[in-house]
Amino acid sequence: MNKWIKKWLFLVAIGMALFNSCKDDEEEEEDLIGNWIELSDFEGVARSSAVGFSIGSKGYVGTGYDGSDRLNDFWEYDVERNTWMQKADFPGVARNGAVGFGTDTKGYIGTGYDGEHKLNDFWEFDPQTNTWTQKSDFGGTARYGAVGLAINNKGYIGTGYDGNYLKDFWEYDPTEETWTQKVSVGGGKRRDAVAFVIDGKGYICTGIANGSYENDFWEYNPETDTWNEKRKISDATDDDFDDDYTSITGIQKVAFSIGGMGYLATAGQSSAGAIVWEYDPLADLWEQKTSFEGTGRIQAIAFAIGEKGYIATGRNSTYYFDDIWAFEPYSEYDEYD
Repeated sequence: MNKWIKKWLFLVAIGMALFNSCKDDEEEEEDLIGNWIELSDFEGVARSSAVGFSIGSKGYVGTGYDGSDRLNDFWEYDVERNTWMQKADFPGVARNGAVGFGTDTKGYIGTGYDGEHKLNDFWEFDPQTNTWTQKSDFGGTARYGAVGLAINNKGYIGTGYDGNYLKDFWEYDPTEETWTQKVSVGGGKRRDAVAFVIDGKGYICTGIANGSYENDFWEYNPETDTWNEKRKISDATDDDFDDDYTSITGIQKVAFSIGGMGYLATAGQSSAGAIVWEYDPLADLWEQKTSFEGTGRIQAIAFAIGEKGYIATGRNSTYYFDDIWAFEPYSEYDEYD
C-alpha cells in the first residue's frame, strides 16, 4: 500500500478516535442529572477568594481579590428578580481567604489575609438596617483558608492556616457574643477545605496539609460535640462504590446543601475544575452530577436558597470571573439554557 495512503488512513483513524472520545464524553455528561442556568452577572468587579452566604431568600458576596487589590465591597443578590444591589461596604480591612456564613437573620465575616497579616476579627451584617457591627474577635488564632458554617443559628469556624496547618473548631454564640472551643475536627489538619450543613449536622472534607490532599470526611454533631468519620472521599477500598471518587479530593472547592443532600463543585487538585458531586448522608455515598457549565475555576463562592444552589466568581489562572450560575440538582441537563 502506498505510504501516503497509509498515512492518510492513520490520520483518519486518529480523527475518528478523537471524535468518538468527545462523543462519549458528551453522552456521559448527558446521562448525568442536574442542570445549570446562567444568571445576571455579578455587578462587582471580578474576583476570587471572596465570601458568599445566604440570609433568608437573598444571597451575599463580598471581599476577595481581583488580581491587583483586596476588596471590601459587599453585594446582595435577589434570586426572585435576578438582580444585584450594592450594600454597605464591609468595614474591616480589605481581605481575601476569609470565611462567611449566614444565620436566619444575620451574616458574618471573619478571619482572612490582608496581604501582610493573617486576621482574626469578626463582623456581623444586619440586612434589615444594612449595617455592620464588629463582634468579639474569633477565639482561635488569626488565619486564612478556614471553613465557616452555621448550625441552628450558631456559627462555627475551624481548620485553616496560621503558619501551621490547623484542625481546631470554634463555636460562636451570637446571643452571648462569645466563642467556645469545641472538640477538634477528626483526622488530618487542613486548609482550603469545604463545609456544609445537612439536618443540623456539619460536614467537613477536602483540603490540603503538608503537600497531601486530605481524603477523610467528617460529620459534626453539635448536640454531643462529637465527630463521626464517614467513608473516605477517594478510591480507598476494594469495593465498587468508590471507584470513581478520584475527583472529589482537592482544594479551594465550593460546597452547599439542598434538600437533605450535600454538593461539592469546581476546583480540584492544583487545577481549575467543573465536576460536581452529590452526597447522600443516609447512604454515606457520593454520586456525580452534571458538571458546572461555566468555565472551570478555583476560589469561587457558593450558597443555596430554596431548591437551588448558586456558584459565582472565582478564577482560572489569571482570569477572574464575575458570572453566577444556578444549579437545579434534579432537572434534566439542558445545554441551551
